This record gives sequence, structure tokens and C-alpha cells, in this order.
Amino acid sequence: MMDDALTAGAVARRLGVAVTTLRTWHQRYGLGPSRHTPGQHRRYTAEDMDRLQVMRRLTAQGVPPAEAAAWAKRMPVPIENGAPADPAWTTAPPTEPSRDGGGHAIGVGRSGATARGLARAAIRLDAPAQRDILEMTIARRGVIRAWDEVIMPVLFGIGERYAATLKYIEVEHLLSRVVTECLSAVPRPPVGANPRILLTAADEEQHTLPLEALAAALAEAGVPSRMLGARVPPEALAGAVERIGPAAVVIWSQTPATSDPAQLSRLVTGPNRPYLVAAAGPGWTNQTLPDDVLLLGGLTEAVEVVTAAATE
Repeated sequence: MMDDALTAGAVARRLGVAVTTLRTWHQRYGLGPSRHTPGQHRRYTAEDMDRLQVMRRLTAQGVPPAEAAAWAKRMPVPIENGAPADPAWTTAPPTEPSRDGGGHAIGVGRSGATARGLARAAIRLDAPAQRDILEMTIARRGVIRAWDEVIMPVLFGIGERYAATLKYIEVEHLLSRVVTECLSAVPRPPVGANPRILLTAADEEQHTLPLEALAAALAEAGVPSRMLGARVPPEALAGAVERIGPAAVVIWSQTPATSDPAQLSRLVTGPNRPYLVAAAGPGWTNQTLPDDVLLLGGLTEAVEVVTAAATE
């Protein structure tokens, strides 16, 4: 806890950066000291320090300084009894990630600095840093771009590392959990809106992260949805359709092992047939889909198609 405002030198030591770096952040991005006493240099308050902690953490993950500063300035930093409300911001600043380029690196291709920063945070199992990056990216780019440009490249890179080493399952699990939390935090439409969209995983399918991305992207577009989650038996799905009468049902399958087309046939031939029945995920192929079932492509197409069905 800080009782007094700090000089630039004291802040630099706490953050582990040079005083010249603080001056640059002040001059270029407006992250400067806010307390002014006549006849003395300006000093950094607790709130200034909290925002600088955010700036330091994000730039350490590879986020461009201008983008990190915009996020740090926009974020509310509530102070209670002189201390930041989020304890993650009060921990010691992270050390600079190593650039060994060796066995602990996760490749993200040409996906950019934000994806590389997320990959470095993921390999260190640094959940607070992952959350910082993802919240900032979703807020600035939206769900679809965050998913396509940052989340998917990193998840794909982790998958490649696992295939090569049979390691990093814990990295994928923690990142998936943080992604779920950040997607769930996207504001949903008003409570009074009646969801006409039903999202579900296929029978025995345990992967739901893409459905969570779709639910968040739909919410961002003002379209409410219900998601049943993983491993939904056909009988349970049919019962849900009968009770709520959705306009659209999307069934996700990650692998051919969970892509039994009978799950889809039951929906398009039943008495409560939805306006749209769609298959999503790499488990499905057009050759095996029943008639009148649409195979969705990427997240952008899914949002467009499902949004259109919700208005029918």
C-alpha cells in the first residue's frame, strides 16, 4: 500500500523501468504524475501507479505501447482504503519474457504483437497477463477480430507444440479458462430479450470454446442466445427444442467421432423444426449433412447467418 505520492525515481524502481521510460510514457501517452504541490516536482499518486502497472504489464507481453497506454488510461482504477481493487495489479511487475526462440516458444505466425504477447503469457501460465491482453483486445477490436486474430492463432500454436512435444496441456487448459471468462464478460442483451438462438455441442463433444465465442459475438451484435454446453444427448436437445421453440439451433462438433448426422436429422424432421438448423466445427462435412442443414464457416459467417435467422 502506498501512503504518500512517489517521485519518478521511486516509481521507476518499483516498476523496474528507467526514469526516461516514465518520461516517454508521460510525454507521448499522457501517463504522467497527477499530484502537484507548488514549488515541487509533480508526484505519482496511487492511481497513477496502478495505471502504470497496467502499462508495464501489457508492454512486457508485447502489446504496442500506444495500444497499452490507451487501455491503461481508459480502465477505471477504483481505490479502496488507498489500495487498488484488483490485487493482480499490486503484485511485482513481471520480468521481461525471454526470447530464447527454443523449446518453450509458441509460434503464432504473422498474427502480430498482441498474439505474441498472449502466447508468452500463456507459456508462463500468467493468467492475469492473459486476462489483461484479452480484455483489452475484445474491447478495442470486438469479439470476432479478437477470436480470429489473437485467440485462435495462439490456441493453434499451442496445439502444434503439443503435437511436437506432448507437452503444454496445462497451458491450453489455463488459456481456455481465461478465454471463457473474458468472453463471458461481454455484456449480454437486456434480460427481457427472449433468446431465439440455441447453441449446443454435439453428443459426447466436450469442446465448447467456439460456441462461447459465437455467444459473445452474437451478444455484441445485440442477439441473445442460450447455450447448453458440452456433451448434449440428442434426446435432451430435442426436449429443449420442444420446450423453447428456437428459431435457430447450432450444433458444434470438433471431430468426426462426435459428428453423427442423426443428431441433425432428428431436428429437421421433428414436429418442432427450427427455422435454421446449422452444423459448425471441423467434425462436420457437407457430404454427411442431412438435407436442409447448413454448414457454417468462420465466426463472421456464423454471426451473420444466425442473426438473420433470429429476425425471422
